[in-house]
Order: sequence, then C-alpha cells, then structure tokens
Amino acid sequence: MAKLEAADCDVCCDGSSPTQAQVVKERMLGDGKVTAMAEMYKAMGDPTRIRLLYALIQGGELCVHDLCMVLDMTQSAVSHQLRYLRNVRIVKRRKAGKTVYYSIDDHHIEQLFEQTLAHMTHD
Repeated sequence: MAKLEAADCDVCCDGSSPTQAQVVKERMLGDGKVTAMAEMYKAMGDPTRIRLLYALIQGGELCVHDLCMVLDMTQSAVSHQLRYLRNVRIVKRRKAGKTVYYSIDDHHIEQLFEQTLAHMTHD
C-alpha cells in the first residue's frame, strides 16, 4: 500500500488531528487478520457457494445427497465446494456411519449472511 504524504492531500485539507490519525493507525488490523478476512469474503463471493450456504441455513444440517438435490448439482461439484468452505471454517461436517452431514460452522457465519441480505434489501 502506498504511503500517503501530507502533500498528497488537497490544498484545502488540513488532515485529521495527528492524534486521531495515530490512534487509527495503531488500531489497524495486522496482515494475518486482513488476509484471513479476505479469504472469508472470497469464499463467500461465489454464487454457487452462496446457494449452498443458504440451503444449509434453511435446512440446518444436510447430507451431500440432499444438497445435490436442492442445488441440482453433481456430488463431485457439491463436495468440491463443501471442501473449500470447510477449509475456511464456514461449514463443518459430522459423520454418522457412511453418511456425512454438513452445517454452518457457527452462528457468526449465519449472522454475516443475514446481515448481508438485510443490507441488500434496505433503502
């Protein structure tokens, strides 16, 4: 990221108070958190994965077979997307015999999803 110099501001801009700018700078997220957040948004930035997440939010816990039926996708395609979502801790799995059930990893993911939907629908 390019460093902003005082000379880069508009002539009429005196900048924020040095104290305010310093406080904000000290509170900035570290590279690890920024990268992890970007990966989370990247994972949720695919229409197929959004449909999959919505299905899991609506259905609670679903097996791969059910997800294939709901999304009209092949088992291979659904499994590929679930693996990706599991790697970034958006979904979790539970085995019961030979059947694997998937669900949203925790309530924060569902809240993020619902907040995004609410943001899109308000004026």
